[in-house]
Amino acid sequence: MHDREDEEVTAFVRARYGSLLRTAFLLCGDRGKAEDLVQTTLAKTVVAWSRLQRSEGVDHYVRRVLVNTFVTWRRRRSWWEQPLGRLVETQARDEYVGVEQRDLLRRALDGLPARQRAAVVLRFYEDLSEQDTALVMGCSVGTVKSLSSRGLRTLRQQWVEADAVADQEVRYA
Repeated sequence: MHDREDEEVTAFVRARYGSLLRTAFLLCGDRGKAEDLVQTTLAKTVVAWSRLQRSEGVDHYVRRVLVNTFVTWRRRRSWWEQPLGRLVETQARDEYVGVEQRDLLRRALDGLPARQRAAVVLRFYEDLSEQDTALVMGCSVGTVKSLSSRGLRTLRQQWVEADAVADQEVRYA
């Protein structure tokens, strides 16, 4: 790599690291894994940097590498290590409801299959169009629609179930 390319890569990383980390966190549900995912993605991007600069497709390439690496990691057996259970909250809702809701969403996202999760995060967090999401994921627009639809249906069901459990806990507290 030349000095000019080093400066370009450094500027790209500074500009996009926060956004990549947030997307990776939504995919992984764990900050440490998200940081590892972004680091791996950026390492792969640096290797292909000169080729990417000619095609001007750096953002799409980085997102695609991020999603593909996440899906690959998710397939590994060690990824599936899960906590044994969920602690039941006995207190009534308070000013931390937003924190609880974000945690519920994170856990619900964590329960989705990798490709559904990627489609939901890219479409509704990254705000990519169906076409751009299909390009990043390397699939058809119809597949993106199907994955997004199934993922959102599952998230809605989990949200309703969690809300019912929370209401029941409040009644018996």
